[in-house]
This record gives sequence, structure tokens and C-alpha cells, in this order.
Amino acid sequence: MSASINNKILKERYPASEPCSCQTCVDYCRRPGWWTVSEASRAIDLGFADRMMLEVSPDHRFGVLSPAFKGNESNYSLQVFSKQGCTFLSNGLCELFGTGIQPLECRFCHHSRPGLGVQCHLDIESDWNTDEGKRLIVRWGNSTGFWERQGLAVVEK
Repeated sequence: MSASINNKILKERYPASEPCSCQTCVDYCRRPGWWTVSEASRAIDLGFADRMMLEVSPDHRFGVLSPAFKGNESNYSLQVFSKQGCTFLSNGLCELFGTGIQPLECRFCHHSRPGLGVQCHLDIESDWNTDEGKRLIVRWGNSTGFWERQGLAVVEK
């Protein structure tokens, strides 16, 4: 399935929630949510690559680009920065809200949808465990100098 078709299916399956600034919803925003592959590609094209981080699956088979923890931009997701919150969360508000590039997981999760975020997260994970997702991570790493800082030269297939 192509990334654009999968993105459409995911958007239909996980519609945006109503805006909310209750403590539960703001707490969701402290931990960066995930973009779909096509959303992350668009965010890169719009100049946000330097505010992303790479999260690697526990089995190291694939990665996910997400908004970075503050201070953890253009790097692997590092636990030491997790308490800093999302790089786009400013004064309790999301800088990406209403821009069209807020991550799907952020738009969907809401205090009125307890427990539903887990399936959304798993479906976005599947979107990243694709050739398109892996190629986008290579492109991001090259554009931000991430691979070079790791001592690697990675070429997109």
C-alpha cells in the first residue's frame, strides 16, 4: 500500500479531536506524538527537519520520526530529554495546532478517548515499518547531518 493511500486510511480511522487544554490533554502533548510517513515528509519539506528526533523500534527493524523532545532535536530519542516535553509545546499550547502538520497521533488523542490511542500508535508504527518510511528516515538523516554525526554515510535506495 502506498504511503498516500495509507495516510488517507489512517486519517479516516483516527479523526481529529476537539481542541482541549485540560490537564490530561496537555499531558498528552508533553510526550511528542507521531506523524504518519507522509505527514513527516511534508513537515520536512516545510523546514521542520531540525525539530525532529528519531525513535528506533525495540527490535531495531525500523524507526519513526517524531517531534523532538526540547534539547533533543536532530538526534536519536534520548530518555534524558523526555522530561523537557515536545519541542512544539510552548506555554501549554502546540505550535503546530491548526497548521495542517500537527501529527496524527496528537490530533487524535484526547481525554474523551481513553485507551484508543494505543491502536492509533500501533497503526502509525505499521506505516513507518515500510520502504517509504525507511527512505524518509535516510533523507532526514542526510538533510540534518544526523548520519554524518554518527560517522555514517547512508544513501537512499
